[in-house]
Order: sequence, then structure tokens, then C-alpha cells
Amino acid sequence: MAGQSRKTASSYDEILRRTVPNPDSSMRPSREEELLAKHRFGEPTEHRPRPLTPSERALLDRVRRALMTDPGIDLRHVNVSVDFRCVVLTGDVPGDATSIRIEQIVGSLEGVDTVDNQLVVRSLP
Repeated sequence: MAGQSRKTASSYDEILRRTVPNPDSSMRPSREEELLAKHRFGEPTEHRPRPLTPSERALLDRVRRALMTDPGIDLRHVNVSVDFRCVVLTGDVPGDATSIRIEQIVGSLEGVDTVDNQLVVRSLP
């Protein structure tokens, strides 16, 4: 993975154009459906639990410290894990802005190649 540039999640339209010949763009998923579909399945995207290497532990510590410096972010329901140089964000947040801000902070850190943002926006009770 070393030497790769950071990858950002493709938009729904980009994925549709790449995977479906002559797509019917009259049907649009909801924002929630798009967020839930961001995480693709398969060997390259599976994050299997295993012991962290020393470099992964150091990266995880840097990510947690960086997120704690922003007092406006609610991290109570956010889980952060590291898989090589990919940071995986799971849990739920109060709004899209929080999810985007967390991804920006993490993505800007040295040593992070990709951010797998699986955060889901909490629905109001």
C-alpha cells in the first residue's frame, strides 16, 4: 500500500456509470441508503480482527489524539480501528457534518492511506 495516494469514496453517480451500462438515473437512493452502501464487500475491503502491529498502534493513537482535539465532535458512539494504513470508522454520529469532519481530520494525518468511513447518521427519536 505504500506509495498509494489517498482514496476517497466514489459518489453514487460515479459508481453507477462505471458498473451499469445505460443506467436509469430516474431512481435515486436516499442519503441514508448511499451512506450504508459506501462499505463494499469482498476480500479487498474486509477488515479482519487481528493483533495490531506497533506501527498500527502508533497510528491509532495519533488518530485518537487528533479527534480529541476538536471539542465540537461527539465521539461517544464512534469506534476507530486501524487495518495497516487504512483507518476504519464505525458507529453513529448526530449528523452528516460530523461524519464529514471526522473523515477530514483522519484523512489529513500522516500515515493514513485510506479512510473507510462506515459512520451512520443517527435518526432522531
